[in-house]
Amino acid sequence: MDGFSARQFTDFLNRVEKLKSVRRHCVTADGEPETVAAHTWRTALMAYLLKDELGDIDIDRVIRMCLIHDIGEAVTGDIPTFEKNGGHERTERQAVEDLLGGLPGALAEELKALFAEMEALETKEAKVYKALDRLEAVISHNESDISTWLPLEYELQQTYAARNVEGFPALEALQEEAVRRTKEKIAEEASRRKDG
Repeated sequence: MDGFSARQFTDFLNRVEKLKSVRRHCVTADGEPETVAAHTWRTALMAYLLKDELGDIDIDRVIRMCLIHDIGEAVTGDIPTFEKNGGHERTERQAVEDLLGGLPGALAEELKALFAEMEALETKEAKVYKALDRLEAVISHNESDISTWLPLEYELQQTYAARNVEGFPALEALQEEAVRRTKEKIAEEASRRKDG
């Protein structure tokens, strides 16, 4: 391996392996706790599937962002957005810095630059990544049993990705569909309660 020893490679994989078991707030359609790795995979898959719908976006760059965006959670665990504060964000940034420190210099610098771009949210690619990250969470919640939702999520489901998708017609359409399904799910639950 040129510039990347097998030991460095394996050590890094061992550290981020935790993402396969770090649970997220959401549960799957089967009622299993969703993992960070599952969310990451599907966010990257969404980017690839939308590659022809997003115009002049560097989709490979977006996919890379999707693949790495939550690696800090291998150290910190997942903290839902509505509970996350500045202290959590600083801790996660430090975790990312520590993880990347085990990589060869050029690769570590490339990934640090991607994280900086993602945090700044100024490029089209960073905006698309963030919209997909949020849309995937909304879609996942729509797939889960509504009994697993917190009361605040009835509204959050309808607004969580709304600002992030603006200016990207394909993503705006996905947001509209997700909100339609959220409202349908809420109406079905209300009807069940009324009839039950």
